[in-house]
Amino acid sequence: MHTLYYREDFFASALHEAAHWCIAGAARRTQVDFGYWYIEEGRSSASQRAFEAVEYKPQALEWFFSRACAWPFRISVDNLDQRGGEIADTSDFCARVLAQALRWRDAGLPTRAGILYSALCAEFGTHTAARAQRFSLAELI
Repeated sequence: MHTLYYREDFFASALHEAAHWCIAGAARRTQVDFGYWYIEEGRSSASQRAFEAVEYKPQALEWFFSRACAWPFRISVDNLDQRGGEIADTSDFCARVLAQALRWRDAGLPTRAGILYSALCAEFGTHTAARAQRFSLAELI
């Protein structure tokens, strides 16, 4: 049995951790934090790019899950203190999250993600097929 921990009982955080679980392979699902590294607030630009390189897929799934729950989705770069307090430009990351969401909408969600998405739609009464979802960059910026 495995346990997902999420931050301060935030609903979106729970959806995000479930997205990581859906993507993780069998070996990763046995590791703490699915074997991902984590560098806290104040990452360098290079560390932030490395974070975004693995984070766009879970965030794309979280977007689907948020829709299934009728919950607002917000992109998270999880690094507000980059470059001495300036908020980083998220446009490239947002575009990657959108592109992944569109790929999964058109090709179908990964198996575990599709099962969870359907269960969330049933639980929250949204009943919108993943293929019927419409996503736009304007929603993320």
